[in-house]
Amino acid sequence: MSRSLVLCRLGTLAVCAMIWFGLFPFLQRWFFFFLRFFSLTNYRPIDGLLRWAISWREDHGSREETEVEEGHREEEELDGEVCRNYRPIEGPSRLAIPWREDHGSREVTEVEESHREEEELDGEVYPVNPSDDLHCDYDSTWETDQSPERSVKRTRTTRTTRRTSLSGYRHFSTFQRAARDMQNYRNDYPGQLCIQSSNDKPNLDFYLGKRPCVPDDVYINDFHNKWKGDYDKLEFVHTFIQWLFPLREPGMNSWASTLTKEEIQEFLASSIAMENLLKSYKLMLDFYGIKLCDEKTGKVEKASNWEDRFNNLNSHTHNSLRITRILKCLGTLGYRHYQCPLVQFFLNETLVYGHLPNVKHSVLNYFLFAVLNKRQRRKLLKFAYLNYNPNDEFVWCPLSVQKVWSEQARQTGF
Repeated sequence: MSRSLVLCRLGTLAVCAMIWFGLFPFLQRWFFFFLRFFSLTNYRPIDGLLRWAISWREDHGSREETEVEEGHREEEELDGEVCRNYRPIEGPSRLAIPWREDHGSREVTEVEESHREEEELDGEVYPVNPSDDLHCDYDSTWETDQSPERSVKRTRTTRTTRRTSLSGYRHFSTFQRAARDMQNYRNDYPGQLCIQSSNDKPNLDFYLGKRPCVPDDVYINDFHNKWKGDYDKLEFVHTFIQWLFPLREPGMNSWASTLTKEEIQEFLASSIAMENLLKSYKLMLDFYGIKLCDEKTGKVEKASNWEDRFNNLNSHTHNSLRITRILKCLGTLGYRHYQCPLVQFFLNETLVYGHLPNVKHSVLNYFLFAVLNKRQRRKLLKFAYLNYNPNDEFVWCPLSVQKVWSEQARQTGF
């Protein structure tokens, strides 16, 4: 074969490759452009067909949390990050910065009363040294209550290489990536550009029943009345979760809007919005095989159909991303005292009873660190450490803290 013929064929292949890799993204962008165009016009039949083709894709749960691993686009496979209190909170004076980390100034719930001794212990200062092998740069749990969250990661040296080379610490790097996202949420998204006030408040209007969510075109009351118990819809439709549990961070549904501070304040001042958010929480708890036993304390327990729903939760891991979003939303929109009971429930189910093995590390990396109250986080971490097996592979708190807890357990005969 002549050299000119070989060069000609190679050139043809190169041109075909450039056309393919350039044309496919172009067609994909225009496809979503036309999809959005149809949703904003009266072409409902075409719009419905296109949304069905996209939204009803089955998720086989093959991914772990990618929300943080891909920049907290992690938690969202269109589910809104796998996925950053009581009702209703009264008085505008309590609404100024409701999503900031709670350092212990809240009212005491029944759950906290039953663990008063642990609360007092978890309120003390722990001797955590940055040179600790399991010290996480993005976790403020062990700092004093007056210490602000850190938003800048310090430079690491050989300690990182040594830690990640040890088999017992193999989960630490994943935890540290997740911790950056969760601290960003707990610290009210430092550095985030403030969206200017607008008369358009899509999340609030949706919760007041004034507009449907997009692109599903469903009103809030229809979710509560028609979607409850329709587990196929709740599983395979991926565009509603950002509307039911809005956050101050964007999700993968481009039709959903992030919360503004003005919107949050008006939301918390509205008894209708707060009541509807509680119904949305119950809707998703039922989907996961859980029921809310006490609206005042947030206590939850397994529902009668828990085995079937747990199987679904364990096999479709994008639901872990949804639960992370739900926990963040509870902390942002006035139900922060619901966070601890729900996380405690998942710790019991995963670490004590051995259910939901595919959810266990989501609970430890994300759910637990969504809890805004620092003392409650410490209590939950202590429970997790004492029930984690094997104990020497626990990476979610510094070694110095683990030694304190181990000594206390030895003395009490735990």
